[in-house]
Amino acid sequence: MMNELIYAAPAAGVLALLYAFWKAAWVRKQDAGDDTMKEIAARIQEGAMAFLKAEYKVLAGFVVVVAGLLAWANYGGEGRSPLIAVSFVVGAIFSGIAGWAGMRVATNANVRTTAAARDGLPQALAVAFSGGAVMGMTVVGLAIIGLGGLYIAYTMGVFDITAGDAAQQYGTLGTVISVLTGFSMGASSIALFARVGGGIYTKAADVGADLVGKVEAGLPEDDPRNPAVIADNVGDNVGDVAGMGADLFESFVGAIIGAMVLGLGYDVVAEGESLSPVLMPLVIAAAGVIASILGTFVVRTKEGGNPQHALDLGAFGSAFVMAGATFGIAHFMWPAAGASVGDGTDPILWWHVGAATVIGLVTGVAIGMITSYYCSMDKRPVDSIAEQSKTGTATNIIAGLGMGMESTALPILCICFGVVGAASVAGLYGVAIAALGMLSTTGIQLAVDAYGPIADNAGGIAEMSEQDPKVRERTDKLDAVGNTTAAIGKGFAIGSAAMTALALFAAFAQTSGIADRGINISKPVVMAGLFLGGMLPFLFSSLAMRAVGDAAMDMIEEVRRQFREIDGLLEGKAKPDTARCVDISTKASIRKMVAPGLLAIITPVVIGLGGEAIQDKLGAEALGGLLAGVTVTGVLMAIFMSNAGGAWDNAKKSFEGGGYKMKDGTVHPKGSEAHNAAVVGDTVGDPFKDTAGPSLNILVKLMSVVALVIAPLL
Repeated sequence: MMNELIYAAPAAGVLALLYAFWKAAWVRKQDAGDDTMKEIAARIQEGAMAFLKAEYKVLAGFVVVVAGLLAWANYGGEGRSPLIAVSFVVGAIFSGIAGWAGMRVATNANVRTTAAARDGLPQALAVAFSGGAVMGMTVVGLAIIGLGGLYIAYTMGVFDITAGDAAQQYGTLGTVISVLTGFSMGASSIALFARVGGGIYTKAADVGADLVGKVEAGLPEDDPRNPAVIADNVGDNVGDVAGMGADLFESFVGAIIGAMVLGLGYDVVAEGESLSPVLMPLVIAAAGVIASILGTFVVRTKEGGNPQHALDLGAFGSAFVMAGATFGIAHFMWPAAGASVGDGTDPILWWHVGAATVIGLVTGVAIGMITSYYCSMDKRPVDSIAEQSKTGTATNIIAGLGMGMESTALPILCICFGVVGAASVAGLYGVAIAALGMLSTTGIQLAVDAYGPIADNAGGIAEMSEQDPKVRERTDKLDAVGNTTAAIGKGFAIGSAAMTALALFAAFAQTSGIADRGINISKPVVMAGLFLGGMLPFLFSSLAMRAVGDAAMDMIEEVRRQFREIDGLLEGKAKPDTARCVDISTKASIRKMVAPGLLAIITPVVIGLGGEAIQDKLGAEALGGLLAGVTVTGVLMAIFMSNAGGAWDNAKKSFEGGGYKMKDGTVHPKGSEAHNAAVVGDTVGDPFKDTAGPSLNILVKLMSVVALVIAPLL
């Protein structure tokens, strides 16, 4: 009976996809507005899908090469199977499908949100959130269909590698889970390229649109005369819809895989008494899908209401339902007498596992609220940056950097609480379950996050199609909330990345055999690994930031050229060549995403296998040091960059309503020197929060996943 619960995972995944199809069909049925709105939306969708097509062409070759290497490296040998290549390909394809589906629906929902805003705020919120819900449910649905389906295929289906001669050649359950790690690696690889590529795309366009269109030419946000404005709107989708979707897809998968690997260490599994510690992560994930779907039904507001309250009710309500559900699942599935890892400690009981999940949920909510505080308008951090803008660009940037550094303290304390608290009740397995608890409601968390760029696009379409000012007011209200939800989403992704990376690190230590003897940091090779790992986030961020700078230079020159050479453009008598700007962003992002992606994948392989070639087990210890170093600095850098960028963004927006009132009583309106300083600060923060920052959490997890995949070779 217990083993049959594995079917709950793909069943819940199918339910999530059916819900996504229903929501997507509902969005398509909504009014798309007038012909001008449809034309603008078509150009945005065309640019977004063109980017995905170009990106997936490059990634297809990468997937084929890596799959071949994985199959070759894992052919024969105890505990290994070339089927890991199948898992890798399926993980990569499912991640790509999730990104494509989310992008398609988001670019359908943006113009319909604009049209709905003509009728009122509640209608606009319903369309924008429904578009985001499709992304969220597609991600979690494909994730658990993939993992659950592959597990069934490898243990009970045509590929059964736990029976007959295959069992003698490849091992048993441990081999199955090892093969499943390839799914996580496939998802992580696509996520990193999607995040980096999407981040470069969106920020190259955003910087060009802001610095030339807004600061130099004095045009308003999303003015149709700005050549980079369509590329900017496309970038919102490729960065914050497809990129964030791929990010949380691989986090969700990584948390499940980490917990399943650690579940192998329990005596009840080793002795064949129960598979519950291995299967329970998939069942918890399935319950999270249902909780997320239930949460979407309470996201609604009234005219004049605050959309943030509606979104919070859905997200926090789902988390509350999930907390109770987890205790029920643990009580039903966990061995009645508990389970031990054989180290002499007291057995883990069912309520310990439930408590660890709740700790993860609480940690995730706390990090989200802290991030909201540091990135929201009318709060001390953002107000202090706006205040410093009065004396120029330099003081604005100094204030933003200082605030970003300060913002690392409380989230790290929350992560420490989550790690220590979960480990104290359920060991390292508890840490993995806490990470899964934090991510169990990914469906609605991602829906809330993907809603942001849809609302942002809706405002742009309203401006470019010259809608009634009331329409833009409503979309701006949605967009202001979207900026906060985007910041919360990035904080949530970073917090979950830290917990997931630790779970994957523990799984790597168990699989490689270094868990028993530990990692001695006094060894020179381990210390060298720590230093190398600590350096990598800086090198990775440098590559990403420089890529944005190079692409932005091309974009700035192109926008200036069009303003200079196209007669009547600034007067509104001629149309800009928006396709040229889209092409610049697409080519630059595809070209520049390769180096950071390969750095994350190749480094663990070189350190691990290189160390192994020098001395037996040296590679595992060196790789352990590398993972520790990259996790610590990567998480800190990610929090710093994401929060600083989010605060700079809202400091700029503080000037764009009726002006910002300083402490001395003076009001500085849009277009003032203080506002221009804030625009420059926001431009600096853009690659922080949308390129390097969010990519770092994938770097941390991807390196841990690669280490876990090659662990049987060490």
